Amino acid sequence: MTRQPENLMLQGKTALVTGSSQGIGRQIALGLAAVGANVIVHGRSEKRCHEVATTIRSGGQKALVLAKDLAKAKDREELVEDSWQWQGMVDIWVNNAGADVLTGEVAAWPFEKKLQRLWEVDVLSTIFLGRSVGDRMKATHHQTKDAVIINVGWDQADTGMAGDSGAMFGTIKGAIMAFSKSLAKSLAPEVRVNCVAPGWIKTSWGEDASDYWQQRAQKESLVGRWGTPNDVARVVRFLVSPAATFISGQTIAVNGGFRTEGDG
Repeated sequence: MTRQPENLMLQGKTALVTGSSQGIGRQIALGLAAVGANVIVHGRSEKRCHEVATTIRSGGQKALVLAKDLAKAKDREELVEDSWQWQGMVDIWVNNAGADVLTGEVAAWPFEKKLQRLWEVDVLSTIFLGRSVGDRMKATHHQTKDAVIINVGWDQADTGMAGDSGAMFGTIKGAIMAFSKSLAKSLAPEVRVNCVAPGWIKTSWGEDASDYWQQRAQKESLVGRWGTPNDVARVVRFLVSPAATFISGQTIAVNGGFRTEGDG
């Protein structure tokens, strides 16, 4: 196994990644475990969560599965409490979970119903968990000042995108990005808070997207390709590491450089 740089090692740290049973969240969880973190795997599918946890344990790290529905207040509260009970504290918390309204039967829902689902799962859970977890982190990390919260936005929330998807995700992820900046100020200096804003990342929707979207995703990135879940995971791994202790209150776009109309 290739030795990781010392400033990226998370040995002895405890991390939780919401929505880590698949996609971007799964890669984030595996990436943190690869550099020494013990990881709490969260998702709605207990089976998929256990598959991720098994992979983490096979690499020598501890893993706990917590299957909770973030649209439910009771489940959000239990997620925080159960997480702290496991190792006594959580050092790294990644609010990655987001509602999928683009694939499956949900794709046929009306705009208003999709927006409500996104609001409950993405925004309300990020705000509740960020505040609740942040308060606990301030209390448990008041001496070390090394706790980290990462939220997930969207690179086009600032620029806008035409259509229903742009209206929904721009509003939802823009709210998360704004909240992250305020949370960083509220929790400083004990807790660093940053936000990653993925661009065109090939998750389940991207795998089956039409030729139009395949070409658009590649054209709008300066590096000329779709991003991968691992591209996002590597940025998160850096932001929660000792190498990023002077970075807080920032939104980092992970999009290969966004090419706006007229850029060539």
